[in-house]
Amino acid sequence: MRTLNEDAWYAGEQLFVVADGMGGHRCGDVASTLTIDTVRSLDREDVSEDEVRQVVRRANAAVLGHSAENPEVAGLGTTLCGAIRRRDDWLVFNVGDSRCYLLTSGSLRQVTVDHSEVQEMVDRGLISRDEARVHPDRNVITRAIGQVPPPEVDIVTLPAGHGGTLLVCSDGLPSEVSDADIAGLCSGDPPLDRLAEELVAAAEAAGGHDNITVVLVTDVTDAPALRPERARTTLPRDLVIREVAQ
Repeated sequence: MRTLNEDAWYAGEQLFVVADGMGGHRCGDVASTLTIDTVRSLDREDVSEDEVRQVVRRANAAVLGHSAENPEVAGLGTTLCGAIRRRDDWLVFNVGDSRCYLLTSGSLRQVTVDHSEVQEMVDRGLISRDEARVHPDRNVITRAIGQVPPPEVDIVTLPAGHGGTLLVCSDGLPSEVSDADIAGLCSGDPPLDRLAEELVAAAEAAGGHDNITVVLVTDVTDAPALRPERARTTLPRDLVIREVAQ
């Protein structure tokens, strides 16, 4: 329904990331693009958690710098969510309410935790997850790239070679499509290009009130199932499949 796409994304060799800009015309799309341009430097397998934090701070400074130089767009910001395929694991990071899910053996699990007012209400038991999807404050986030002080970035590691699919998306998908329906679309292991298109189409059919970006990346491997400890399986780079849809 929106005339301006404020989402930006990058799918490289090791890095898969989505940013959902905020601020409207001449604001949100600039913030998300500046952020993606900054975090592209993380497209390597030897990235450390500290480096992710440093790059997020640089992205925050870039957005704040643009706002200072262009007072007419003051207040711009963006979410950020991504996954990096390192040698022994996946490093997943997020700021805001863009999400990363893990799909394994037909089961969908949200890896990241939203930084939003409704998530805080869910955590306190005030509302359910279903109620959060339609709550009037569902678009109010508590962390963003472009804030003072710089936001803390959440970081989660997943073992490499788990054979699952990572789904990184802007909130335009889960705000329109429930986790159960996302899992249903993912069942049967459809080709990633078709799945990406079907997920976006489902969000559009449900209303499409926000920009929708989906990045899918799969470890194609017969490695053991996901374990809580860090795995030591190294997956050849050419066995990583990636698909993007908007």
